[in-house]
Amino acid sequence: MTHRQLIRTILLGVCATGIVLTAGCAAQPASTAATAPAAAASSAPVPVQQFPGELPVWKIPNLGISGEAYYAPDSLHVIAQVQDPQAVKPSDPRTRYGSFTYIFTDQGTNIRRINDRGMDACSFFFPDMKHVVWTSTRDNTHLPPGSWDDDLTYPTGAEIYVSDLEGNNVRRLTHNEYYDAEVTVSPNGQWILFGRQTDGKMDLWRMRPDGSEQQQITFTDEWQEGGAAYLPDNETILYRAWKRSDYGKKNPLPMTLFTIKHDGTGLKQLTFDDEMNWAPFPAPDGRHYVYVRLVGPAKTNREIFLGDLQGGEPKRLTFNEGFDGFPSLSPDGTKMLFTRKHPAELGVFTYVMDVSSLNIGPKKAAAEHAHH
Repeated sequence: MTHRQLIRTILLGVCATGIVLTAGCAAQPASTAATAPAAAASSAPVPVQQFPGELPVWKIPNLGISGEAYYAPDSLHVIAQVQDPQAVKPSDPRTRYGSFTYIFTDQGTNIRRINDRGMDACSFFFPDMKHVVWTSTRDNTHLPPGSWDDDLTYPTGAEIYVSDLEGNNVRRLTHNEYYDAEVTVSPNGQWILFGRQTDGKMDLWRMRPDGSEQQQITFTDEWQEGGAAYLPDNETILYRAWKRSDYGKKNPLPMTLFTIKHDGTGLKQLTFDDEMNWAPFPAPDGRHYVYVRLVGPAKTNREIFLGDLQGGEPKRLTFNEGFDGFPSLSPDGTKMLFTRKHPAELGVFTYVMDVSSLNIGPKKAAAEHAHH
């Protein structure tokens, strides 16, 4: 089985529900629905328990198909990819439209588009609440569009940009024909963390907010690292990786979670099974993290779990027969953004879960530090 065939096999259960994804960062929802944001609603969304065993959730209203969302420092505003008919279409035939970067509140208000050229992928807020970083092919539309979901054809025109929250004052930080994406920012705003593919190999990199001091963090031929984010200490990185040698041999594709210091030292493996442990994101308490695992006899149902860096059994947070993925937590630790394909919906959308009862916010971390 070829790499491309394996990726498509892994995605069979997801493609039917309306989303295309792989080990990369991008969520490129596949649907025939139009995706322009709807008119603003007159009332705020009400959190409800959608499935037994879950905490209350709400779907962010007034958005089209969207995914891979992250909170701003105010734990209210959100940045995400939203399908847009004006975006360049990826080469993947399952995707009708490409996506652009949008900012909005988790109440579905104050919706605005940040970019309007090429096609976009990952994005993140800076802690100053004045700037955002995002990945786009906006300056390389002359290159083949490629697919965010196939490492053999990742968009080589993907570059990293910084702008203000209105999409003005755009500055391009990378200038190459590599795949630069999967971007996040350290909590203190001193470093941009991203993945770069060179010669078919993915590694983690960091750079300053102005694009200077680009430094490679991992140097592995076998492991393909990505989906990384900083812990609150501003030096430890949580990420997932898969082995090149597993392609064509194991289905689903196993993925392993690690932490590493941003100087490349202190590598620590967190998961030791042969499962797909995917899309990790750290909690603001510095101890926990959310991530995705496959459940069920067929290992096709993606659900979100809460893990502990100190070990122990993870806690399952979602119980949906459809797709649940791309979890991220608010800086205050009370809310979790995630991408959901509800059985009653066509396409995937951005949801919010009230996780305040999990006590994973920064105040708990400060209290534990003071106690010790």
